[in-house]
Parts: sequence; C-alpha cells; structure tokens
Amino acid sequence: MADVARVAGVSAQTVSRALAGHPNVTPSTRAKVMAAVEELGYRRNNAARMLSSGRSRTIGVVTLQTNFYSRAAVTSGIENAARDAGYAVSTATTTSLDTSAIEGALSRLADQDVEGIILSVPLIHTSERIEQLTRATPTITIDGSRTDATEVVAVDQFMVAELATQHLLGLGHETVWHVSGPREWLEAARRREGWQAALEAAGRSVPPPLEGDWSPASGYRNGLVLAHIPDVTAVFVASDEMAFGVVRALHEAGRRVPEDISVVGVDDIELAEYCSPSLTTVAQPFEQMGALAVACLLRHIADPHCAPDTAPVEPKLVVRASTRSVGTKGGSLSATPSGTSATRP
Repeated sequence: MADVARVAGVSAQTVSRALAGHPNVTPSTRAKVMAAVEELGYRRNNAARMLSSGRSRTIGVVTLQTNFYSRAAVTSGIENAARDAGYAVSTATTTSLDTSAIEGALSRLADQDVEGIILSVPLIHTSERIEQLTRATPTITIDGSRTDATEVVAVDQFMVAELATQHLLGLGHETVWHVSGPREWLEAARRREGWQAALEAAGRSVPPPLEGDWSPASGYRNGLVLAHIPDVTAVFVASDEMAFGVVRALHEAGRRVPEDISVVGVDDIELAEYCSPSLTTVAQPFEQMGALAVACLLRHIADPHCAPDTAPVEPKLVVRASTRSVGTKGGSLSATPSGTSATRP
C-alpha cells in the first residue's frame, strides 16, 4: 500500500479510502490510485484487512442449486449491488429445501464470518437452529420466506396470479386452468391461492390444478393432459419455462395457441418474447429484488435495530401473442396492445 501511495502521490490512508470506496475521495484521486494499483499489480490482503478492521466486507447468499433463470437473475442482482457497495459475495448452495440443508448452508456462511446473509430460498418451515443463526447474523430473505429475525424482499405472488387470471377472464374465457409449481414452494402455493381467489371472486368454477416442477418437461406433460380436455380455453402456467412445454404439447396435439387456448406464464424471461407465439406473462424484476435485498441487508448491518422500509416489489402483466379474446377471428387480440405492460388496477 505504501508503494501504491508513492506512485499515486497520495498518502497510504488515501489509498485505503479509495480502495474501500470512501465517498470523501475525489474521482481524480481515485483514478490515480487505481492507475497505481494496476501498474504495480497490487492486491489487498483480505485476511489482514479483516484482522485490522474486524470486518470481512463479505455478505453470504443461501440459494438452491438449480439452473432456473429466476435464481440466476436474483443472484446476478445481488452480486452487482454488493460489488458496487464494496462487498464480496460468498454463496452457499443447497440441493434441497429441507430445514437441515438450510441449517448447513447458513452455518457454512456463519463460519466464514460474513457480515450478513441473504436467504434466497423458499423457506416454508423453519427450525430453532435457523432462528438462532438468523438472529446472530443480520439476514434478509427473498421469496417470501420468513424467520423471527428477518426482513422480507419479495414479489406479491398472490397478485401475480390475480393479474394472470383476471387478464384471461377479461378476454371472455369462462374459467382458467392452472399448471402450478411444486407444492413445497412458497411462490407456487401463493400463486395457486391467487388463481383460485380470482376465479371465486368472479363467480367462476375452479378446475383441479395440475402440478409441475418448474421444468419445461413437466409443462409438456401437463400440456398433453390439457390438450385432451375439450372445455379448456385458457391456462395460467406458474412459470415461463413450464409454459413453453405446455405450448409445445398443445401444438403437437393440434390445439392452437391462442386460437383454441390462451396461455399466460410467469417471470418474463428473455425467451418469452421470442417463442412462437410470443408469450403473455407476468414479469418479476429479479435483478431489482437482488439489489433491494443487498440495500436492506447493508442497512441492517449498519443498524441492526433499524425499522423495515422496503418498498413493495410489484409484478407487471406483459401482454403478447399467446392470449386473445374468445371468439376473435384472424390475428391475436388481447386486452392491451401486444408487448405492453399493465399493472394491477
């Protein structure tokens, strides 16, 4: 650090502040320091820095081991926001939603002396050990999970289902069928509840839900079932990836989307706009959720007793070509222009 200070023409204290992202360092001074760091190949000794400051400048993330787009997008939002704030991210993955698996992931992060933890798993059941760990380390949860010591950053999944179901009913469909996610997931349970509540509020019959596992293959299997039920004209699918499978199965069975059956997904992943037909879906701002979780966590690290002030994260309906009004001939006709967004009234 002394060498960096000499080359940059500043004090060692200024080098330390510049590398820590201190706001009192001017952009020109920070540029000089970073140029010297690059020239000398300087790397900070994190172990020594932790010993001298008592802080690891690291936050932990507990996430499920999966290749689903939503998990990757949330993690990306967390990593970007943490980096901007001068923090590193240590990730502990778990292969199941068992409380023992979650306890193990939290314990691994606690052993690394992380300053805070983001619990990015759909925690339905908690345990005394989980409560102890989240009380000992500032913790923010995503996906609606909650412990006694955590603050939640989450999209209203009940609203997600309402937006999708009300859109389809507004197009003239008598009822809406549902392909849900796994019952052990909080998001799936809340979407089922919102779908059922929307149908009951409209005085419509509630078909038996079909259950998938978030994969396109499970959507395909359920799509084959739906294709052989003549009365099906509208389907709310709990994820875009499952919706792709549903659309493929309906196509292969000779049921046209949206001419015969309208389909709505959830997430608005990048492929949703480019599949055929382009998918009407309820968008979730995954990266924004990750960034909000980091902001909330850093606030709690600075003041463990601060009051929660997280703004609600609202989903948006994105209308495309996979939905149309009942009885419409020719091109697709939706409640709002194709490709536009609409929030809940």
